[in-house]
Amino acid sequence: MSILSAIHLYPIKSCAGLSLTHTPIGPLGLALDRHWMLVDRQGRFLTQRQHPEMACITPAFEGERLVLRAPGMPALSLSMQGEDGEALAVQVWNSHLDALDQGQTAAQWCSDYLGEAVRLVRFNPAASRPCSTRWTEGRQAYTQFSDGYPLLVIGQASLEDLNARLTAKGAPALGMERFRPNLVISGLDAYDEDHISTLTLGPVELRLVKPCARCPIPGIDQRTGLRDARWPDEPLDTLAGYRADPRVDGGLTFGQNAIVTGGEGGVIEVGQAVQWEWNF
Repeated sequence: MSILSAIHLYPIKSCAGLSLTHTPIGPLGLALDRHWMLVDRQGRFLTQRQHPEMACITPAFEGERLVLRAPGMPALSLSMQGEDGEALAVQVWNSHLDALDQGQTAAQWCSDYLGEAVRLVRFNPAASRPCSTRWTEGRQAYTQFSDGYPLLVIGQASLEDLNARLTAKGAPALGMERFRPNLVISGLDAYDEDHISTLTLGPVELRLVKPCARCPIPGIDQRTGLRDARWPDEPLDTLAGYRADPRVDGGLTFGQNAIVTGGEGGVIEVGQAVQWEWNF
């Protein structure tokens, strides 16, 4: 039997995540997933690609406040009530939209930590960021500040297979946090998620729509923001031997992007059974 073995929420794009035991799923996926984002002076999104130390910005929800912590920094507490903030034009890949600036105090805190002038913005509920229908078979879906789709799904067995390949060459095994999934499924065979069309979790139905081509971020230790000096090009070097996917121009894929196709507002929880349908 397959089960949902982990749920991960990433409030700020490319910063540390939170593990949940249960959560509702809406049309945008997990309600506050990639709901905040850091941008440069031009409003362009920032990630661990430019600032690996973003992995060490740790968010927490404390009552009605979002609290950020980072090494060497005092805690920053931000109100989550209301949707105030001046509109700021931002860019996420090819998407251009207005976000809500979170103010000078937040900007200064983030700038001091990263050593670059940045702003912290919040997703504007009045904005709309559609997913590419190239992969959704014409289905309309939307996301917040994720790279392109509201959810990322990975099978636990896929990581176990990758780790077996890594340790066979003497490289260290990696934790699932390196790949920043929202949902982890146990009980599938390795890479079964590549061949699944729909997942059903209680009342919620998800459609797996696009293989996730990996950038160098999985090579960053999510606890320290550093790369392993002995194995700086892992896990991409190992993935290159068997995970190049012509559907994404030869990108090295690991995990599947998903959209919500049914049961919006339904609650999912760790340990619940998962049903699926193959895509062939």
